[in-house]
Amino acid sequence: MSSFNLSLSLRRVGATAAALLAPVVAFAQEAAPAAAEAVAATPVPDKGDTTWMLLSTILVLLMTLPGLALFYGGLVRAKNMLSVLMQVLMITAVVMIIWVTYGYSLTFTDGGSLNSFIGGFSKMFLAGVDTTTLAESFSKGVFIPEYVFVVFQMTFACITPALIVGAFAERIKFSAVMLFVILWVTFVYFPIAHMVWFWGGPSAYTAPTGLIFSFGAIDFAGGTVVHINAGIAGLVGAIMLGKRTGYKREIMAPHSMTLTMVGASLLWVGWFGFNAGSNLEANAYAALAMINTFLATAAAIVSWAVVETLVRGKASMLGAASGAVAGLVAVTPAAGFAGPMGAIVLGLAVSPVCYFFVDVVKNKFHYDDSLDVFGIHGVGGILGAIATGILVNPALGGAGIVDYSTADFAAGYAGTATQVLAQLKGVLVTVVWSGIGSAILFKVVDAIVGLRVSVEAEREGLDLSSHGEAAYHAS
Repeated sequence: MSSFNLSLSLRRVGATAAALLAPVVAFAQEAAPAAAEAVAATPVPDKGDTTWMLLSTILVLLMTLPGLALFYGGLVRAKNMLSVLMQVLMITAVVMIIWVTYGYSLTFTDGGSLNSFIGGFSKMFLAGVDTTTLAESFSKGVFIPEYVFVVFQMTFACITPALIVGAFAERIKFSAVMLFVILWVTFVYFPIAHMVWFWGGPSAYTAPTGLIFSFGAIDFAGGTVVHINAGIAGLVGAIMLGKRTGYKREIMAPHSMTLTMVGASLLWVGWFGFNAGSNLEANAYAALAMINTFLATAAAIVSWAVVETLVRGKASMLGAASGAVAGLVAVTPAAGFAGPMGAIVLGLAVSPVCYFFVDVVKNKFHYDDSLDVFGIHGVGGILGAIATGILVNPALGGAGIVDYSTADFAAGYAGTATQVLAQLKGVLVTVVWSGIGSAILFKVVDAIVGLRVSVEAEREGLDLSSHGEAAYHAS
């Protein structure tokens, strides 16, 4: 009897459980297709695009270390070689930490009421960024992992202040360099990068943008953000620090054109990541940026050599290396916009202009821009930024500017006057912001730690006086 009662009880429990679980089962059956649809709707980054951007990031780091370090190192005197290498290395390391702490957030998030000029703190310490978050490219619905976008843009933040040090090489305190860089990326670089590059992406193209972006100005890979920005800061620094001891009275020739050639070559190789990588995906626009990076640079090398031959009777290795960098700088904002023939024209045009500033203007106004940061990066960047507004014209072989409000994202052109005016406004804002901001920051740094080393330390060389070691030893 007890066995019968137990069996009956179990049957009742089973029936009750089945009744209670029926809605759960039904819900699970309904939820399963919905979950499957949600998974299917989640964008999946293309592995090819992701791989290309990882490689591009490494290439941009190669531009800085060892490319820029060796390029600058070869151009200074032997007694200052290590000081330049140390400055570039330490700038890179410090800015990497600043970038993930608050730089990425200030550059690529909405800044609310200040959004025209700077972002906010919503992604400070990379809050909300993980292996599942994505960043959209310039094609609607095409994404890369956000971590990839973070590190790619980080390398740009690293190389820009490193470019500046060439303007006042051989006479600035190491402590002054580091303090200035920390302040400069915070108050100058991050705001300019936000103003130029912050927007909602193709899927939210009507969202608020940075100020310069709102002008309609285009900058494919950093003509304003990197080169004009660094060039103007370098000019301000060179003027405020004053000339090197013995300038124009002593020989200050580069101590190793061999290293400068190696550095320039590494810069050119790395620049493919800089320009073609700025497309954020591996497609035809990346290929356009790549071929333009080849052609503009080649044309600028030839152009500088021709100018030098006509003016001085001989073409120099220093001139060819300078031409290479000038071409790379000029094509940076135009890389994904100009056509290949337009890139050649740009390369041919930039070298004579930069040569004039390096050889004539600098001597006329008596400022000591040690490694011609303003003469090449500043001037070349300005020329390239303005010329981009012309060369993007499809009638001149340019790619046009994508209109995301159209159904097929057609590329068009607003007209030369309209686009060049937008470019000029972007250049003007960058020059004013960088110029005034840099001057204030140099004053602040001078008040805290001082800018220049002593005359004795300068004559001894910064390698020994600032770092206690030498790049070379007599055998």
